[in-house]
Amino acid sequence: MGKIELLSPAGSFEGLEAALGAGADAVYVGGSAFGARAYAKNFTQEELLRAIDLVHLHGKRLHLTVNTLFKNQELLEELYPYLLPFYREGLDAVLVQDFGALSYIRREFPDLPVHASTQMTVTGPWGMRFLESCGVRRIVAARELSLDEIRRMHEMSDLEIEVFVHGALCYSYSGQCLMSSVLGGRSGNRGRCAQPCRLPYKESGTGQKHKASSRRRNKEAPEEDFCPLSLKDMNTLELLPQIIDAGAVSLKIEGRMKQPEYTAGVTAMYRRYLDLLEEKGPEGYRVEPEDLAYVRGLFSRGGSCTGYYEMHNGPSMLAFTNDAKRQEVETAVTKPVRKVCGRLRMTAGKPLEMTVHTADGVTALYRGKDVQTAQKQPLDLERVRRQMEKLGGTAFAWQNLDIEMEGQVFVPMGELNEARRGALEALERQITDAYHREAEDHPVTKAPAGPEEHLPKEKETLEKKSGLRLTVSCEDGRTAGRLLEEPDLGGIYLPPHLMEEFLSKALSRGIGAYLMLPHVTREPLPEELIAKIRTWLSDGMEGILVRNLESLGQLESEGLIGRCITDSSLYTWNDEAEAFLRKRGLMGNTAPYELNRKELKARDNSGSEMPVYGYIPLMLSAQCVQKNLHGCTHSFARTSLADRYGKEFTAACVCEPWKGQNTAWQKDCYTIIYNSLPYALPTEAEEIKAMGFRSCRLSFTLESPEEAVRIFRQFAAAYLHGAEAVMLPSMTRGHYRRGAM
Repeated sequence: MGKIELLSPAGSFEGLEAALGAGADAVYVGGSAFGARAYAKNFTQEELLRAIDLVHLHGKRLHLTVNTLFKNQELLEELYPYLLPFYREGLDAVLVQDFGALSYIRREFPDLPVHASTQMTVTGPWGMRFLESCGVRRIVAARELSLDEIRRMHEMSDLEIEVFVHGALCYSYSGQCLMSSVLGGRSGNRGRCAQPCRLPYKESGTGQKHKASSRRRNKEAPEEDFCPLSLKDMNTLELLPQIIDAGAVSLKIEGRMKQPEYTAGVTAMYRRYLDLLEEKGPEGYRVEPEDLAYVRGLFSRGGSCTGYYEMHNGPSMLAFTNDAKRQEVETAVTKPVRKVCGRLRMTAGKPLEMTVHTADGVTALYRGKDVQTAQKQPLDLERVRRQMEKLGGTAFAWQNLDIEMEGQVFVPMGELNEARRGALEALERQITDAYHREAEDHPVTKAPAGPEEHLPKEKETLEKKSGLRLTVSCEDGRTAGRLLEEPDLGGIYLPPHLMEEFLSKALSRGIGAYLMLPHVTREPLPEELIAKIRTWLSDGMEGILVRNLESLGQLESEGLIGRCITDSSLYTWNDEAEAFLRKRGLMGNTAPYELNRKELKARDNSGSEMPVYGYIPLMLSAQCVQKNLHGCTHSFARTSLADRYGKEFTAACVCEPWKGQNTAWQKDCYTIIYNSLPYALPTEAEEIKAMGFRSCRLSFTLESPEEAVRIFRQFAAAYLHGAEAVMLPSMTRGHYRRGAM
């Protein structure tokens, strides 16, 4: 089956030692900054340098998480000096989420392998191919993927695939959750998630209810403790043969926030069964029930499940509670040791020689003082062996130690100790020095190009339009028809089924038309849709709003990337990220929701559109609130959840992402959970216009046609005609003033 990597978490140096001692092939850790687990103990710079050497002493690898989103100053002034000592020491890989960090690290540290974090939401082969062309070495697949999807990705790309096999599951696609950020200011994209999905919620809407729903709720948890968004932890011991057969080369255990005992116990169990699989093959593979019970005893949230590998979603994956259970199970935490062979040679009148070597041939020699001829009592072989076998406090253990003494020899015990220490220290240097790299003290390459340097020809008509434009996106035909009558409308984003209906009307009124693709894409864009896109573009459609890597990668392969605009979900927090996408030829991007006005002012906005109104999608989930509470209705149902403060959040089913006439169940359906209040910036018109945005967008999702028209007119008056802004009855400015932690 080839060499499969067992990748374990470590939130502390003790956790690192526990992972290595239990049999991990590689360990992923976070440093003092830029990691997606900011509240873990994490590693100081000194500890991380020691950790890099320690894993290399044992022939293992260390991966560093740098998988948060970066603000401009952090990327351009802080990332290089942060990574430099680790790069020099021989760090094996970094995990990234940010396009800017990806571009910057590939440029400044070209020998450092970059892995795309699960926060990048890689859901298919086209996203893999896109990242492969960017120099990424490995992708961490979205946890929502099935075995068949992973197999298809493996067949279409040479990139390594890393998958999660054990630990906590997020309700939202990783990297696509703004819930903690918007509600409490603690951004999951900055490693500070407050886990609002683990909190209780009450259903308050008019979801289509089945009779079994109340029984399920009462069985799982009392009403006041009912957690409809809390998933069970994943345990895939029984699926290892299938996961490896699908093409995964690295099996990842989640848990940098957990204790070393947990890391040791889970790692040792997966090590045992990976070794069993290699020895006996899939036909002889069987997991013992007591081993499953042992792993569940280490940590369990409402039981366990096998994740999404064999099912798309469903209530059996939900814990419906936030109780984390641990049982009293014995867990051995042992420090790692590496077996070495040694030879001590002592010949009277000649220098003492101590040679040590590893199984793979790394050798070190220590030569000491001349060996004395014994005047009274010569050295006793057993006494010498006892002295030389004292390896406590080192990373090594003797596999074999030969001691040769010629003649009546004498060596002081201190010199024997020095020989042992000197030989092993020389071996350590031999091993670790092989990983060291050279690098300049300061960045040596140019900063990203300015906004005009890589302007594609396809953008010229859009860029040269004078003045600020107001655009809208909408998913309802009645709303689209009403908005297209508005004289101040500059552009409209429509899903495929509405583009078919309204393109000619938009063109006849001189309104820019843009196709709006789904938030989540796991199947290839239908061939029929690709053909229609080409026709619509030739007819006058201006561009395509792309919301995920999978769609972006496929459209690039079709030669259409020059007509693409990335939505806010493809994050451009910094100018390096914006330049990265611009150099790929994109038409434009959408400013992120999590930057505040100071950070937006410092950003290059010349190719960007600014969201100024809309219900922010807080979560994109493969789970379905409607299905998990009441059963699947195969329809675009909406359910409302209320938190402990009475705020209501609409969960909208997207049963068929291309939203054609057929609403039958599709395996790539998903749910959007919207914020309870609309994000709105009606009084910020002059400030936003001064930031250099080419257009501002209003997104209509939950509003009636009448509401949409009224709100659009209010914004048009303020943004286009200088009228005094009118505050909405209930709204939030999101992060515009406060920013995200």
